[in-house]
Amino acid sequence: MAKVPLSPIGRPLDAFLDDATFRKNREELLAKETTLAERRATVHSGWGEEYEARVHKKGKLTARERLERLKDEGTDVFEVGTFVNWGRKFGKLESPAAGVITAFARVEGRWTMVIANDNTVASGSWWPLTPEKIERAQEMALRLCVPVIYLVDCSGLYLPEQSHTFPGGTGAGHIFKKNSELSAAGVPQIAGVFGDCIAGGGYMPIISDRVVMTEQAYMVIAGAALIKGAKSQHLSSLDIGGPEVHVAQSACADERVPDDDAALALIRREVAKLPTSGVDYYRHGAAPAPPHFPPDELEGVFPADHRMAYDAAEVLARLVDQSLFWELLPDRGREMIVGVGRVAGLYLGFVANRQGLVDDAEHHGQKKPAGILYKEGIAKVASFSRACNADGIPIVWLQDISGFDIGVEAERLGLLGYGSSLIYTNSTNAVPMCTVLLRKASGAGYYAMAGLPYEPVLQLSTPITRLSVMEGRTLAIAAFNTKLDDEFEILTEDPDERAEIEQGMRAVEERIEDDMDPYRSASQMDTDEVVAFGELRAWLELFAETSYQSVGRRRAKNPRIWSLHDVDALSQPRG
Repeated sequence: MAKVPLSPIGRPLDAFLDDATFRKNREELLAKETTLAERRATVHSGWGEEYEARVHKKGKLTARERLERLKDEGTDVFEVGTFVNWGRKFGKLESPAAGVITAFARVEGRWTMVIANDNTVASGSWWPLTPEKIERAQEMALRLCVPVIYLVDCSGLYLPEQSHTFPGGTGAGHIFKKNSELSAAGVPQIAGVFGDCIAGGGYMPIISDRVVMTEQAYMVIAGAALIKGAKSQHLSSLDIGGPEVHVAQSACADERVPDDDAALALIRREVAKLPTSGVDYYRHGAAPAPPHFPPDELEGVFPADHRMAYDAAEVLARLVDQSLFWELLPDRGREMIVGVGRVAGLYLGFVANRQGLVDDAEHHGQKKPAGILYKEGIAKVASFSRACNADGIPIVWLQDISGFDIGVEAERLGLLGYGSSLIYTNSTNAVPMCTVLLRKASGAGYYAMAGLPYEPVLQLSTPITRLSVMEGRTLAIAAFNTKLDDEFEILTEDPDERAEIEQGMRAVEERIEDDMDPYRSASQMDTDEVVAFGELRAWLELFAETSYQSVGRRRAKNPRIWSLHDVDALSQPRG
């Protein structure tokens, strides 16, 4: 079959959810999303109004003001790594967003990755995890082949924490390796230098294809203060490495401009010279269309309690264009949904965990819990993932998983082998993958569903995501197993010992619950961004458009010759 047989999915809210439940779900989620908005605002303020005023006094814009003026008017910025270093203290100081903004932004109609030092936070210094955050953004750009724009205003390493940023395989020097890999792959890099650009900060723009300097900018291996101390020379940093030196003499920069606005305008003109987006070409004549059911209804579809079920098909119906979807292998591995839908007019493959109870194919007439990987589901997902890779279809993984099936029968059925096949497939896929941790992301199921260790281009969490090997209560039982009976009740009758065990189990459970907090994951870069449910559709539009923007970067087969048609044909009844 050459035609992609998209069919309507989903129902109006009142057909599957009563109004009281919807309101309860929405109220609980909106409270968490209010917290998300408040924390974003805290990060966006940097070190506050005093430091913003210092930047303005120098006649410069803040990093966020530069980003706002750089992007196309009326378009949204999609920031990644907002909560890196959230809740961490370095002495008495904090480093909001690790002192650097990394964001997808549309410039002259093209998606770009913008990396901007936050000059309100220690003059744009690099803190612990700043290099890793920059490298993650560079890797996203490399995998998607979208241009990188550096807005450099960086005084180098935050030296009191240098032992956490300078050495190591992903230390500050790895940024320059990523610069080189981007250049080798032909990914455009444009740098605007707006102020301090010292030591490693001086190297970051040099490999870029275009380097623009303002009259206040300088790029130096060592600043004036260090040279005064080492060589007793009385010079300013502008004397050593200002635009007069690097534009007129060393040729380390291409253009000098009077101020920030002029630099940003020049960067936009340079981006305009690049090839236009291939998105319209890959839509194959389709036009972008919103889902038939509003995406913001997801805030009432999801129960905040991870133990309660919902209909995964209703989630898909609120994410894909016109709520049209082609489900493949619907009668096999019922705990999993695999299929294709359009987002922004572009084809994406989807893998989602069903919730609740599903028919047990191994035991006729019985039910088994979904949200778990069983033999058929694993084989189904692996086959689908391979076919999407062969066809060049980017994949979205919608995770809400408790892990793999366990026990004697699971081992007899060879789940280890089937799981290894799936892991191999996801490890070797060349197509862009985006993983969304909706609620539970537990155990080896998190790995098998293309969690961050399997290098999706982007991993998103929600305010109710729980990322862990196992739940806090389960882990507490495992940790105190020798002191519990078969019903997990405490064995001892001694009141003091019993109280000690209860306190110990409670402490383990509380610690694991804290560890599962999505902001903890985001703080230590175990997820790329925390997003609201109502924002998921916009993020998938971004993923789709960036995946298809670069023409000729990767194979994207015509839908008439997809391998998925073969998978579908072999699963249909004969006659």
